[in-house]
Amino acid sequence: MPDDRGVLVKVEGRRPMKLPTRIMLSLMLALVPASARAQSPDQGGDRLLTVGPDDPEMAAAIEQARASLDQFLTLSETPPPGTARFKLKVVVEDGNAAEHFWVIPFHRTATGFAGTLANEPQAVRNVVNGQDIEFTRDDISDWGYTKNGRQVGSFTVCVMLKKMPREDMDSLRNNYGFDC
Repeated sequence: MPDDRGVLVKVEGRRPMKLPTRIMLSLMLALVPASARAQSPDQGGDRLLTVGPDDPEMAAAIEQARASLDQFLTLSETPPPGTARFKLKVVVEDGNAAEHFWVIPFHRTATGFAGTLANEPQAVRNVVNGQDIEFTRDDISDWGYTKNGRQVGSFTVCVMLKKMPREDMDSLRNNYGFDC
């Protein structure tokens, strides 16, 4: 595997966004903890961005997501009023390639979890967007949901917000409900 993490990005926007904003949002939604590629649905072209494997903030965000996974899963099983769009980010490997995807919706199984891939693959070829997959707890790198229209979780997204130009960060916070 390569020494750095490639992240192929796409963005799903509510309204057209500037290319740098689309790129950064996709990176935030799809950043991964190991050598991998990841992306999200988009309205425009793709860009390849890299994040070093030694990024301490990203490693901490992934650890925070994993450490709080049980609370998230409990909440997702009996969602309180005002909550919606519960999602997990998981890694899919294909030979030496790895790519992280949001899985929406998902559910527990006897051996782990199953759900529907919410992104178009770019680095791996063994899955397709919309495919139902099974995965384990070890495959999960992030989680998120909305509460009263605001984002909760999505720890990797919060790390990337700090690295964005102020205008783009404010746009994402306003349009997508990020409070981090």
